[in-house]
Amino acid sequence: MFHKEGHKIITVTFILVLALFLLTDFFIGIAWLRTSIMLLLIVFLIIILQFFRNPKRNTLINNNTVVSPVDGKVVVIEEVYEKEYFKDKRLQVSVFMSPINVHVTRYPISGNVIFSKYHPGKYLVAWHPKASEENERTTVVVENENYGKVLYRQIAGALAKRIVNYAKQNDKVVQGEDSGFIKFGSRVDVFLPLDAKIKVQLNQKVKGGESIIAETNG
Repeated sequence: MFHKEGHKIITVTFILVLALFLLTDFFIGIAWLRTSIMLLLIVFLIIILQFFRNPKRNTLINNNTVVSPVDGKVVVIEEVYEKEYFKDKRLQVSVFMSPINVHVTRYPISGNVIFSKYHPGKYLVAWHPKASEENERTTVVVENENYGKVLYRQIAGALAKRIVNYAKQNDKVVQGEDSGFIKFGSRVDVFLPLDAKIKVQLNQKVKGGESIIAETNG
């Protein structure tokens, strides 16, 4: 199953690869060179297909937990000052996505979208200290009665050229459902209350919509 954001790119890539495959077969007479080019074309197609895959996730919906919005590796767990929306201290958990990870973004909690904003910006590498403030990004805040407000931020990386965000203010959303996509990117930061119980560790691999990254303190 492929994400809808990749349908156009997959179609164009397939047509291009097929055309180059046929041209290579017709014009390249050297057997080893012809075979090498064909293999490279196949590998390129496979890379595009795997990047836009959208596997089904079994989210155990629970208003007392926060699930990871994306697949990847936990690279930051720290107390920070969040200055865009909360303007106070929060616990930040950041998940870095490599090009081979699924790049679908999912809602970390169920509730109401009370803030959603897109910021154009640079394309620094995703682990750069200033990436969360200077790169192309979106900020979304979801609120529910049990957990209060949780902010997550999609951040483009050096390869990313477009962030897709489906969250709109006043939307009612469900934990684990599709909330967007980062094309050829990068990182997602989650900002939690200071009393949240963090359930992950640095360098831990997580799955979007399934891995619990925090629980309420209640």
